[in-house]
Amino acid sequence: MHRPEHPVALPLLEREPELAAAAHAVDALCGPRPSGGLLVYRGAAGLGKTALLSEALRMATGRCAVWSARGGETVTSVPFHVVRQLLQPALTVNGPDGQVPTGDGRVDGGLVDARELLGEWYEIVGPALGVATPCGQHADPQGVRDGLDALVERLTEAYGPLVLIIDDAQWADLETLAWLASFAERPAGGLPVLIILAYRTEEAVGETERYLTMLGAAAKLLVSLRALTPDATAGLTRAALGEHVDDPFCREVWAVTGGNAYETVELLARVRDTGLAPVEHSAGELRALGASARGKGLIARLEELGTATTRFAWAAAILGTDISLDLAISLAGMSHEEAAECAERLRAARILVGVDPMEFVHPLIAGAVYRAIPAGVRTAMHGLAAWAVSRSGRGAAAAAPHLLEVHPDGDAELVEQLREAAAEHLAVGAPDAARRCLERALAEPPSTRVRAHVLYELGRAALLTSPATTVGHLRAALDTQQFDDAQRVDVVFHLSQALTHNNETGEAAQVVAAEVARTDEGPARMRLRAAHFLWEGVRAVEDDGPGRSRRLSRVAAGLTGRDNTERILLMLRAFDGTARGESAEENVQIGERALVDGSLAPGTGWTDTSWGFEPPALLGLSYAFADRLDRAESLFTEALRAFEISGWSGGHLAFAHALVGHLHRRRGDLTDAEAYLRESLRLADRVGDGLPMHWDAASMLIDTLLARGHVDEAREAAERYAFAPPYSSSIVIPDAPCVRGRLLLALGRTKEAVTELDAVGRALTARGRHNIVMAPWACDLASALAEDDPGRAAQLAAYARDRAERFGTHTAIGVALCCAASLKEGRARADLLAQAVGHLESSPSRYELALARVEYGMAAGSPAELSCGLELAVKCGADGLAARARRALEAHAAPR
Repeated sequence: MHRPEHPVALPLLEREPELAAAAHAVDALCGPRPSGGLLVYRGAAGLGKTALLSEALRMATGRCAVWSARGGETVTSVPFHVVRQLLQPALTVNGPDGQVPTGDGRVDGGLVDARELLGEWYEIVGPALGVATPCGQHADPQGVRDGLDALVERLTEAYGPLVLIIDDAQWADLETLAWLASFAERPAGGLPVLIILAYRTEEAVGETERYLTMLGAAAKLLVSLRALTPDATAGLTRAALGEHVDDPFCREVWAVTGGNAYETVELLARVRDTGLAPVEHSAGELRALGASARGKGLIARLEELGTATTRFAWAAAILGTDISLDLAISLAGMSHEEAAECAERLRAARILVGVDPMEFVHPLIAGAVYRAIPAGVRTAMHGLAAWAVSRSGRGAAAAAPHLLEVHPDGDAELVEQLREAAAEHLAVGAPDAARRCLERALAEPPSTRVRAHVLYELGRAALLTSPATTVGHLRAALDTQQFDDAQRVDVVFHLSQALTHNNETGEAAQVVAAEVARTDEGPARMRLRAAHFLWEGVRAVEDDGPGRSRRLSRVAAGLTGRDNTERILLMLRAFDGTARGESAEENVQIGERALVDGSLAPGTGWTDTSWGFEPPALLGLSYAFADRLDRAESLFTEALRAFEISGWSGGHLAFAHALVGHLHRRRGDLTDAEAYLRESLRLADRVGDGLPMHWDAASMLIDTLLARGHVDEAREAAERYAFAPPYSSSIVIPDAPCVRGRLLLALGRTKEAVTELDAVGRALTARGRHNIVMAPWACDLASALAEDDPGRAAQLAAYARDRAERFGTHTAIGVALCCAASLKEGRARADLLAQAVGHLESSPSRYELALARVEYGMAAGSPAELSCGLELAVKCGADGLAARARRALEAHAAPR
């Protein structure tokens, strides 16, 4: 903490429980089995929060590594300002006092290198911490938070237990608070890190209040401080002035200060400075002395120090915290010698502390000085401060807090500075800070042409965090009619992408269709047509699916993949053929033409923003359903790696985990599939509720749990993620109504399952989608109708077998044969299951093979087949199937 100690050390009275809690927490952290946690002190200004934090710092110093930071009223809009104060020292110096603490009270020499310490997180979190240059692309906020988590973990490995102290958290930047809130939710018994935080309740509003409330809920101790009692005030008065102070004087000190600890200490300092006798007949003078420590009285005392000193104090207040002497000199417009004299007078008056950097003795003083600056002068000084900060080489982002305070005046240069600041904020993972800059740029206002680009940038800034906000800004950008054809295509594509992510896939397709109609033939129109095929193809419901498929087939027929638009169209055609149940071999050949030397071409990759991650995902799914799991694995593991390297730890990484989980499900590694899918949902939960990636991961997880025989867990997952109508506006893999129908069958709710499966069957066949593995409605419906409507069940089984043979994969044919066998008895049943086993032995789908072997063993009365099926079911993690096989083996072995 950078707070001055008073010349007379005064006791912390009536804070014994709070101090004991801090001491207990530090002891637990520094004990033989280090245990961290979170302590939160809150209350009105001046109640002693800073003194408590200072005492906690003293308790921990010498026993473990301690870093501290505080928020500042004028720098709340600077992203990661507080976290930089907190963690930068660990990356830029050897450690506290130039040495590296080991966590046991000793210190060792040695330098911790930032790049070595951050490792693979260097390019992701380094820019946010100010120790690395941004790479230029938009950083994912969740990725930055994950990187900060990783950094703290590595700091504990390098330094041992850590104490992180944050004062004035009501003025911390939102990016820091978001990280602290997520870090505090880590499982109990985690890292040996103790966070001690204090904030003013009356100053915490909006998002800041929300994050601080979350921190309070996660805290081991949440304390609301109260004012000192008259007895405590008397004790403080005698500790400062001597035991001879009489009772009436003590009572008047309490009456003047209301038990506010800060005002009491300041008043007692003024009593000492003036030599006032601490007796009853002097008590009447206390009120005037007290007034000089706050509000108008403080400002009057400041003005008594002279015009130059007041101007220097104003400059310091404008700059906020960690006040650079050079910047203050530039802003105050005075010589170095004059500034030094002013700073010394302010230190003597207990208004400033420090030399370079400087800061105010207390935030109450800083706030009073700042608010005392005449409004017009304050605005002008912020403009000068922005100029001075920019000229000092600190960059547009550092000047942004001042730019935000300048009155709109149609200044084109200011608009460009704000756009530059927004770009810097996006590059470090602070989209909300970027949004504030761009919204302020719009208010300037910019020229008509520049306004269009600001709106576009504003929309892109919110793409990762708020698709709905993105939609509004991008629509407004398009309405300006200020883009050339190529730029307009970019805007339209990102608008349609945002609509899809906002669960408005139909609207996304309509937006692109309207743009296709107004665009002349050429590359721009071709790209728009590809986008239209994309969003129409991933819609859950469309008016003319067969017609769209025919158009896509004609467009893709002659394509060789010579450019990225052609490659995207080929990816879409491969997936459409897969969904329709067309020849899997031909679909694979089409997909291969979308690749360059077997890999995604530059511009079509997972993290490329020109097309998004949807096309390569559809291509990978095409491979997976074609039994080419090797090709799917190559793409999906590349997605995981690409998103992790880029720090995209939100919805993108959640989707990548879902894809890898689905790959394991197709392969029959059900335990691994469940792990990946649960991780996908955990990652998605951090982003928000009811998002498109929740649908895919939940559908895959429920399908996997049912394959494992964990029906109750599947039901719980369905309830947790509201896996029921209304469904997502985008397709879900595997088909959501099909999976829900399968769940209803497993729960014994056959009538509801029949209704669900019958409806989805009609919808999918009308759309021309006949893949019985991607959407297994026909086989499940046949099973449900076997007793009550055997004729219809037989028709469905025949349909499934016909479509499986057209698709041509061993998995699809094996599944269809198992379905047909389930409607037969005796030798006919066994023969069909033998054929199913033969096909599935040639497929990569081990769970389906295990199921077929168990069924065949039971039908043929073969213990050998049952044993093989049991062994494979155990390897797959299919617990329900394994139990069934064991019962069948026991029944076969029992005496007849």
